[in-house]
Amino acid sequence: MFISLRSRRPLAAALWLLTPLACAQSPSNAAIALDDVVVTASRMPQLSSQVLGDITVLDSAALRQSGQNSLAEILARQHGIEFSTNGGPQTVTGANIRGAGSGHTLVLVDGVPINTATNSLASLHTLPVAMIERIEILRGSASSLYGSNAIGGVIHIITKPEARTGTQARATVAYGSRATARASASVAGGENGWRYHLAGSAERSRGYDATDTDTLGHNPDRDGFRNTSVSGSLDYEWRPEQSVGLQFLRSRVNGQIDYDYLRTPGADDKGVTTLESVSLASRNKINDVWHSTLRYTYNLDRSETLSLSTNTVISTRQNQLAWENLLTLSENHSLLLAYEHLNQRVYGDLEVFDPVTFQTLPANYDATRRHNNAYTSVYSGRFGHHHAQASLRHDRDSQFGGATTWGLSYGFDITSELRARVAANTGYQAPDFNELYYPGMSNPNLRPEKSRNLEAALEYTGERLSLGATVYQNKIRDMITMTWPDPPLNIDNATIRGLTLTGRYAFNASTAVWASADFNNPRDDATNAQLPRRAKRIFRLGAEHKIGKWQLGTDYMHVSRRYDDMANTKALGAYGLWNLSVGYELTPRLTARLHWNNILDKRYASVYGYRMPRTHVYAELAWQL
Repeated sequence: MFISLRSRRPLAAALWLLTPLACAQSPSNAAIALDDVVVTASRMPQLSSQVLGDITVLDSAALRQSGQNSLAEILARQHGIEFSTNGGPQTVTGANIRGAGSGHTLVLVDGVPINTATNSLASLHTLPVAMIERIEILRGSASSLYGSNAIGGVIHIITKPEARTGTQARATVAYGSRATARASASVAGGENGWRYHLAGSAERSRGYDATDTDTLGHNPDRDGFRNTSVSGSLDYEWRPEQSVGLQFLRSRVNGQIDYDYLRTPGADDKGVTTLESVSLASRNKINDVWHSTLRYTYNLDRSETLSLSTNTVISTRQNQLAWENLLTLSENHSLLLAYEHLNQRVYGDLEVFDPVTFQTLPANYDATRRHNNAYTSVYSGRFGHHHAQASLRHDRDSQFGGATTWGLSYGFDITSELRARVAANTGYQAPDFNELYYPGMSNPNLRPEKSRNLEAALEYTGERLSLGATVYQNKIRDMITMTWPDPPLNIDNATIRGLTLTGRYAFNASTAVWASADFNNPRDDATNAQLPRRAKRIFRLGAEHKIGKWQLGTDYMHVSRRYDDMANTKALGAYGLWNLSVGYELTPRLTARLHWNNILDKRYASVYGYRMPRTHVYAELAWQL
């Protein structure tokens, strides 16, 4: 059988999910309108009915109503996604898709990659939900579209609101458990060819004791944080379909962490992460067939660790020049040709322990620069009931040379509501600077990871009922793993096999229920060990109901046991989370919401030795013009 199911319980759950009382996400985001435009699945605008891929779109309404404390927790409600964090929303966070590693998830902000060159992760913990307008999640290898970091999939975060005339404004205030307070505001509009948007948010919390008592560096205090963010854009269309635009983002998190292994009494360690991005783009219609986008982007990701025993700074600066050319060959056929040049520079104000002098000495990375040139082509076409997509990409890395990846997808409309699809993709990922050059904890002889991904799916989309079943296999060669204090190594092969079932049923315009089940088998081929921080089973259930001006919602998620190490000796226990939410429309423009998360007060962890939030409640007041 494709996946080993050791008991009847998972099989029974899978069969139950195929009944009409199931759905993939909440009613506000699960059923993507057939005329919705999706970009991430092919790097070109597509109607969602033409997309070949396992993709989820979360709109602004779904994000506002989610009731979660962080972007990672919102993502974890979607099928195929898990996340890990070192104790609280202010700490480094990783999200993995379909059992691949967190560094195998490419994160884009408005089309620009923000994964750092030091640890391959994106600073998700710096991005407040209030500043996000839309999220597109693409599951499955996408290296042939986006290059490195996309072996597992892509999370595309969009901060700009949709184009519209007039002015739209929004403001939100919230207060809850642990003296958590949030405030955000945004304004957007346009006229006479100009479009603008500006958004800002601030949050602070007393937090909770984020580490276990026996964890190295534990400090028995609350680990609170502050987060401030601002983003904006200004676009000018000087002729129809001829425009130039400037966009920026800055977000900063200052949080308490338990880091000082010497544990100086009264010490209060802090972790400060700053994310900055500035982008300038020119979008031009050359003729009826050719649309061109030329964009330059500067990104900075800076992380500071401040304690009495050591202070460190790690930063990544990235400059990217991208030129995309979309050729609309006919109504049903499109071709994208793109060139990208990426410069990466890292800096480390680090300290390493000298066993001879028993002192810490200053250090930096042995190498601090590299660049990559990439050429990408993507074809998308429709032939009656047949849909096809093909992508080819060549990356030339200054450290590792050339790598070519490809992807092929085919879909067939069995009926107007039922589609079958298959896909095959290859993936590529270069080692990051921490893995290659971090003083005393690296391996400069690491090889790039490569993958082969296969998947098949059957999808039904009716007026009220939506069902989906996807099977996949992702074989990763030379996967990089690390078991501290040993340096990282390339293991021979890892194989991830999985089955995802999703469904949604809307009784009427006011009531809907949904569910999903992920069965995953992520294994090291040599030892048959379960890959770290990946669950074999995740079940999600939920419902939403509207009564007049009231909106009621609930969701439940069960995550099976995981391990924190390659040897499978440090177990992370299974857990279930139950959340409730209530909303009331005070006026057509003013809504009050109450969210109660983890109402059963479950103790659980996503990383060994670190605690996740217990039960918490917060109230929110949202106004929209």
